[in-house]
Amino acid sequence: MKVLLDIKDSKAAFILELLQNFKFVKAEPLTPYKAEVLQGIKQAVEEMNLIREGKIEGRKAEDLLNEL
Repeated sequence: MKVLLDIKDSKAAFILELLQNFKFVKAEPLTPYKAEVLQGIKQAVEEMNLIREGKIEGRKAEDLLNEL
């Protein structure tokens, strides 16, 4: 199982050290770029779910391509 944690910078070193002391846990910090990419993907999935539920309106792919 993978778990993504959002930890204050001031406590990150402590939490990483704590997790690394468990033999069954592999802790690897994310680079700021990877964290930003994951956040973007999460937001996109949440928006897609809202579109499917009809809570927000999506836009046509053709319109998106025309903007490019």
